[in-house]
Amino acid sequence: MKILLTNDDGIHAHGLRSLYKALKDAGHDVRVVAPIQEQSAVGHAITFLGPLRVFDFQEDNFEGQGVSGTPADCVKLGLTTLIEGTTDLVLSGINKGANCGVDIVYSGTVSAATEGVLMGVPSMAVSMDDFGLRDLSEQSAYAVSLLKTIPWGDIPDKTLLNLNFPQCEFKQSLGLKLCLHTRAAYHDWYERREDPRGRPYYWLDGEIPPDKISPDRDRSLLTQGWITLTPLHFDFNDLVTLEMLTKVLNA
Repeated sequence: MKILLTNDDGIHAHGLRSLYKALKDAGHDVRVVAPIQEQSAVGHAITFLGPLRVFDFQEDNFEGQGVSGTPADCVKLGLTTLIEGTTDLVLSGINKGANCGVDIVYSGTVSAATEGVLMGVPSMAVSMDDFGLRDLSEQSAYAVSLLKTIPWGDIPDKTLLNLNFPQCEFKQSLGLKLCLHTRAAYHDWYERREDPRGRPYYWLDGEIPPDKISPDRDRSLLTQGWITLTPLHFDFNDLVTLEMLTKVLNA
């Protein structure tokens, strides 16, 4: 397969490099187009008030193109301009930290895959429920092996796949579980701190309240040790509310 590989942690990120090696080892044609700097939690932002600059990266056993933009920028620019011919798949990751529940709205990793399916290319986001530096070779090999088992031609238009690995060691995981994403949102707060000159600044923190997490959805299943795979469909239409308002407003 000819694969566009990207992420939101940046082109130097360990997760992307691990996935790159696994893809190459499996014989795939890999084209890396990823942000030069970390772009975590930028969502689906795109750059249109300024230029995008592209830099070539050629190192031992790695080559790719770094973009001075967001993950969505990388996919748009890669598919339209930087990569010649047809791309079979957009793969985004491996991200530091899980992307489940409301994270799918904030995540640059998931947004890159979303941009892929919006442009008509099958796409998958891959994340790890851990922010630490660790060996991801087994997770990468598993993600790559999964690619050949998925019936990409049968997946509906504008639908991406969201794969998350649990924090435990790979051999301790419980296996793959297809599931929905949790509907619970974060309870957020800001910590007020002071810089060395005594000026205040604020640092975001938060958590998904445990009592709000559905036991059979991605966040809970990840915590239990399952590898989760969630199909996500880009369609914001609320048909129930539309029907209700149609009756009320007679419109």
